[in-house]
Amino acid sequence: MQNYPGLECMVRELTDAECTELVDAPGALAIKASRYVPELALYGQMVNLPELSPALAEVSAATLPEVRAPDMPGRKREQAGAFAAALKPLQKPILDWCSGKGHLSRTLAAQSRESVAGYEWNPRLVADGNRIAAHFGDSVQIRCQDVMAHNLSIPGDIHGVALHACGDLHRQLLRQGASASLPRISLSPCCYHQTSEGCYQTLSKRTVAYGNRLLPDRGDLRLAVRETVTAPARVREQGLELHRWRLGFDGLQRHLRGMDQYITVPPYSPRLIRDGFPAFCRWAAAEKQLRLPEDTDFDRWLAFGVRRCAEVRRYELIRHLFRRPLELWLVLDYAVFLEEQGYSVRLGHFCSRSLTPRNLLLDAVRVCGTQPARHSRP
Repeated sequence: MQNYPGLECMVRELTDAECTELVDAPGALAIKASRYVPELALYGQMVNLPELSPALAEVSAATLPEVRAPDMPGRKREQAGAFAAALKPLQKPILDWCSGKGHLSRTLAAQSRESVAGYEWNPRLVADGNRIAAHFGDSVQIRCQDVMAHNLSIPGDIHGVALHACGDLHRQLLRQGASASLPRISLSPCCYHQTSEGCYQTLSKRTVAYGNRLLPDRGDLRLAVRETVTAPARVREQGLELHRWRLGFDGLQRHLRGMDQYITVPPYSPRLIRDGFPAFCRWAAAEKQLRLPEDTDFDRWLAFGVRRCAEVRRYELIRHLFRRPLELWLVLDYAVFLEEQGYSVRLGHFCSRSLTPRNLLLDAVRVCGTQPARHSRP
C-alpha cells in the first residue's frame, strides 16, 4: 500500500457500511480502485467465466427432494443438484471421489439410473452413507478407501467426480485419473491450501516451461477460499466480533510481553461470545501461559481491537481482490495439465456464487486416440 498512497487513502475513507458492502462485491471494489491501479479495470474480464449450469427446471429435477434427503443440509443438497445437472449427460459408471456420506453419490445415482461407487476414508461416514442409501433404495455403494494411498488403483473406464474435495485430495484425482486414462473427470475444487507441500507445485508442464514465477504458500492459497457469502448475518457478525477480540487481545499481549510480535491463538467457539471480552482474554492468556494483571483495563483493549479491526478490514479489501484471480490461476493450471494428458476441458460456473463461492466446474473428457504426456510428479 505504501506504493499506492491514493489507494490507501481511498480504503481508509470508506464507511463501515461501504466496507461491508464491498467485501462481497470485488468487481465494484476493483472499479473504484482502478482509479489508482489502472490494471484493475480489467478485473471483470479476468474473472469472467462461462455459465455451465443449465436451466433452473433441469437443476431442480436433478436435486434430490427434501423428503429423500433428511440427512443432507439444504445448501449441500442444492449444490449437489446443480453439480449433477451441469454434468448431464453423465458418463457411466461413476466414481464419487471423497464421497463422505454419499450426498453427491445418491444425487448422481438418481440421474444416471445406474449404480454409483464412492471412495471415502472415514469408516463412520462409509457406514452412514451405505445405511442411508439402502434405506432409500439408492444404487450407491461406498467403499472405505484412502484415496491418497500409494497402492491406490482405480478402474480405467469410470467417470471420476468430486464435489469440493479439498486440496491434495482433488489434485490426486487429477493425477490418478489422468494416469488411468479415465474417459471423464469432473470436479469442483475446494480448500487449495490443504496440502503437504510447503508451496504450491504446478501440475502442468507448460506452466513451468513459461517460467512460472508464482509460488504461493499455504497462507497464499488460503486466501483463495476466504469468503463468507453464504454465511447468515448472525454468523458473520459473530466472526467480526471475534476478530475484534483477537486483535484486542493481540494488543494486550504485546503490551504485557513488551514484544511487538503476533502470537497465534486457537479457535474460540462463537457460542462463548456471551461470556464477553474479559473471559476471552483470560482464556487466550491461559492458552499462551500469560498472566493477566488484576487491574487489566479490558475496556481499553476492546476499544483498541475495534479500531484495529476497522483498519484491518479496509486493508484486507484490497488483498481480497486477488482471491478469485488466484483461484482461477490454480484451476487453469489443472485445466492445462488435463489438456496435456489428452483431455478436452471446459471450465465455468456450475451454480451461483450465492449458493457457494466454490462454484467452479472443471469438466474434462478424454479425446479418443490421444496419448497423455508423461508426468513424473507422484
